Amino acid sequence: MKAFLILEDGTVFTGTSIGSKKEIISEIVFNTSMTGYLEVLTDPSYAGQAVVMTYPLIGNYGICQEDMESSRPWPDGYIVRELSRIPSNFRSGDTIQHFLEKHDIPGISGIDTRALTKILREKGTMNGMITTNENYCLEEILPRLAAYTTGKVVEKVTCEKSYVLEGEGPNVALLDLGAKRNIARSLHKRGCRVTVYPASASAEEIIAAKPDGIMLSNGPGDPKECTSVIQEIKKLCQTDIPIFAICLGHQLVALANGADTYKMKYGHRGGNHPVKDLQTGRVYISSQNHGYVVDTNNLDPAVAVPAFVNVNDGTNEGLSYTGKQIFTVQFHPEACPGPLDSGYLFDRFMKMMEVNQNA
Repeated sequence: MKAFLILEDGTVFTGTSIGSKKEIISEIVFNTSMTGYLEVLTDPSYAGQAVVMTYPLIGNYGICQEDMESSRPWPDGYIVRELSRIPSNFRSGDTIQHFLEKHDIPGISGIDTRALTKILREKGTMNGMITTNENYCLEEILPRLAAYTTGKVVEKVTCEKSYVLEGEGPNVALLDLGAKRNIARSLHKRGCRVTVYPASASAEEIIAAKPDGIMLSNGPGDPKECTSVIQEIKKLCQTDIPIFAICLGHQLVALANGADTYKMKYGHRGGNHPVKDLQTGRVYISSQNHGYVVDTNNLDPAVAVPAFVNVNDGTNEGLSYTGKQIFTVQFHPEACPGPLDSGYLFDRFMKMMEVNQNA
C-alpha cells in the first residue's frame, strides 16, 4: 500500500506503508545511528515525534525484547529507506514490521531518507504527516501541520507509581521524566538501591526518603513545559544531596537555577557525537537525543560553569554547579548500544555519594 510523508513546507515523499495504517501528525526528526533501532524506538524521549533513520537498512537483526529501553515504543511514526522483512539473528523474537503493527505505529519505507534529512538539516526540524490517503488535500493539511505541538509529553511517559530496584549500596532516588531502563540498570549494577519516582513526585516526598543521591532522567519535549517539575527540582537543588542529571534532567536543573534553554535547528540524535570534557581536555564519543540545549551565553559562573562542550557545534553538553554537589550532562552515558566512553560519570556520582556519607 502507498504511503505519503507530507512536510509542513509542502514537500511530499511517496513510499510504502509499514506498520499501522493510521494517519498521524508529528514533529519529524532524524537519527544517525547505524545500529540500535530498537533502543531508538523504545526511548521515551521520542514521544511526540516521528523518527527518520538515516542508516539505509533497518530491521535486519529483528526485535530482541531484552534490548528494549522501556516496555513499549514511543515515536508517533517511523520512516526508513529500506525495511528488512526477514531478520537474521538468533536472539530475534519478532520482525520490526509486526512490532510496529502490534503497537499501532504507522511508518513509511522506500523514500529517499538522505534527501529528507538534508531538508531537515537545511530548513530545520518541521512537522509532518504520514498518511495512506491518496486523495489528501495539501491546502487542508498544511495549516494542521503548522499548528501541531508536542505539548506536555513527560506526563505521558513517566511511570504511574514509585517502584524499587533492591540493592545493598547507596539509596538513589531516580526521578522518571521518561527514563531509559539502562539508567536504573547502570546504578543498580553498581550496587545501588534505586527508588524510581514518577515525574509528579514532590521534592518533599523524595527528601523524606533520605536518599544518598538523586538522579534526574532523560525525557521528551520542551523543558520549559515542565513548570511544576522545575519548581520541585529547585527545592531538591537547595539540599546537600548529590544530584546527577541526564538530558532533559540536565535542562530542567539549569532552568531551576535561573539559566535558559532554546530549541536547536535540528538537534542531536545519534550514537557518534563527540563531546569534550573541559576539565581534562579529553574527547568522548557519546550517544545523544535532544532538540533543546542550555544557553550558556548568560550563565552566571556563581551558579554553574560549563563542564562539557559539543566538538561539532560548540553547544553545551554539561554543567558543574558552583558550591554544590550537582553535575549534569546533555548526552547519554548509559547508552546501549552505543559508546560507553562516558560511563565513568556514574562512578563519579557514586564517589560523590560516598564522600557525602563520610562527611
